[in-house]
Order: sequence, then C-alpha cells, then structure tokens
Amino acid sequence: MIEYHYETDFNLGDETCYTDWITRILRGEGVTGKQIDYIFCSDEYLLNLNRKFLKHETFTDIITFDYSRDKQLSADIFISVERVKENAETWAEPFDRELLRVMAHGLLHMLGYEDKTAEQKKRIRKQEENKMALFRVEQ
Repeated sequence: MIEYHYETDFNLGDETCYTDWITRILRGEGVTGKQIDYIFCSDEYLLNLNRKFLKHETFTDIITFDYSRDKQLSADIFISVERVKENAETWAEPFDRELLRVMAHGLLHMLGYEDKTAEQKKRIRKQEENKMALFRVEQ
C-alpha cells in the first residue's frame, strides 16, 4: 500500500497518478510495496529528523527509513517540499520534475542503489531519469 501524508500545506493533487507510477517502478524491479508512506514536510521538520535519527546538522531533501524485508518494501519516506523547490530553482528544473526525482530517489535507495561515490551517484542519477520517464506512461 502506498500512502501520502502532509505535514505542510503542499498536496500532490491526483495521488492515483503517483501511486500508479510507483507501482510500475516496483513491478519493474521485481518487488512489491507492502507499506510505503511518503510524508511531505518542511525543511525544519526534516532537519529535526536528521538531527534526531542521523545526527546530522544539515538540511536535506529526503530521508528514507527503510523497514523492508526480502522483496516486500516498507518505508517512511520524508520529503522536504521547501528543499525540493529550492533545488528545482538551483538546477532550473520544473518543481514537478524535481519532486519526481526525489520520490524516485527514495525508492532507489530501498532497492539497493547508493550514492556515496562518484560512480554510484552517476548510476543512481541514470536510474532516477529512467524511473521519472515512467510517470504517466500508459501501461
């Protein structure tokens, strides 16, 4: 089950489109989503989580708490809407496109993709692009 929660004024709108997209990503990777919760929040909300659970003193666009077992994905994926907006402006990308990138990024970490080294970053960026291309594509 994929659910969306809002700790800010932001709202995805047609959640069904996002659920269909995420489901296609998971199916394409040969896994299922047991329970995936996307929580959209503010910079401050996510910074507090970063401090409390990861001991980091930095703003971030996403934190994924992965509870998956075997091929049953389960996670809380927190996304700072403010950080996504700022990143979109910085990289001259539409907000909606940057949001898709970040949403896909959280899933990709759950699927085992890392982004610590330059090579890993290149690989995960390519996968983000591939997954973003699936949004609203007819099955």
